[in-house]
Amino acid sequence: MRAVYSRQPRTNSPTPLPPNPPVLMGGEMQAVLSSADRALGRLDGAVQTLPAPDFFVLMYVRKEAVLSSQIEGTQSSLDDLLAAEAQVLDPDRPKDVGEVLNYVAAVRAGLERLKDLPVSVRLMREMHARLLEGVRGDHRARGEFRRVQNWIGPEGASLAEATFVPPPPDLVPDAMADLERFLHVADDLPVLFKIGLAHAQFETIHPFLDGNGRLGRLLITFLLCEHRILQQPVLYLSYHLKRHRQEYYARLQAIRDEGDWEGWLRFFLEGVRRVAEEATVTSRRVVDLRERHRVLIAERFGYATGNGLKVLEQLYATPVVTVHRVREITGASFQAANTLVARFVEYGILTEFTGQARNRRFRYSPYIDLFAEGT
Repeated sequence: MRAVYSRQPRTNSPTPLPPNPPVLMGGEMQAVLSSADRALGRLDGAVQTLPAPDFFVLMYVRKEAVLSSQIEGTQSSLDDLLAAEAQVLDPDRPKDVGEVLNYVAAVRAGLERLKDLPVSVRLMREMHARLLEGVRGDHRARGEFRRVQNWIGPEGASLAEATFVPPPPDLVPDAMADLERFLHVADDLPVLFKIGLAHAQFETIHPFLDGNGRLGRLLITFLLCEHRILQQPVLYLSYHLKRHRQEYYARLQAIRDEGDWEGWLRFFLEGVRRVAEEATVTSRRVVDLRERHRVLIAERFGYATGNGLKVLEQLYATPVVTVHRVREITGASFQAANTLVARFVEYGILTEFTGQARNRRFRYSPYIDLFAEGT
């Protein structure tokens, strides 16, 4: 019988990875793994064909940031995030948008750190501090392992009423050291297996007082990029995890209760496949949209075609703009920039969304809408 999680009173203390006995690699599991691998390969190839892929990748990151944060209860949408980035003043915007902004910043900072530092306890602590900076949980030992017992349950639940109790705080440092060793030891486990196992183990350890769910999902992104399975962080797996939230939690708990690693890995790999396929379709739609709008601008904008194309390219990185920003992109006068923006609005590329006469903001709706599903 497989060794499952040993239990102290009311706590779940994980045994080191890999599971013992090993994960069963039957025909069904091999098929799910192969499908996920192929889907990720197609996604990576599709993204590499995008013109200036760094511009487009940020929208994938934003979508993952919104969805991962929503799993933890935030209310901010993709539109809220984009408006906040554009510094649109809106008293009705959810206050938790700062958490989503921090997630985007943590992805970018973490990928930069991966150039010099492997996925490790040190990196996780740094990114935890970045996630909680200046937002809910900022005062709860940012970047530090917890020193008290935590638990998960309905809002207001006591320890006795908890649905899940992680290991005691004195076991956390060793459990995290074991996880780091597992990430870097040479073995014959498929990389996607290691990533799925690592995410589940991290969520059981729950090493911080707050932000564990978001950081655990960031870990998936960092590992996919560290192992060069993806060149860019374009897998918004939280779309699958949010859509199947109850099963997500149930699969993790089944590992703790029954040692059912196979059930979790099938769920994880199926999510990777589905989201990779959807993200690949999105990348193709982005290419089609870009080509249609480039042709439209070339045919309709006359002498302003050159500046119109400059603005269009920038919209893929920052799809909410002002007339002032268009001036910066083109170097044109205010009047010329204002006229150019009016052209974009006339042809349905941009939409003004504040309803104000001054301090207007314009969104690239056809592009944003490609990523908005589920957010």
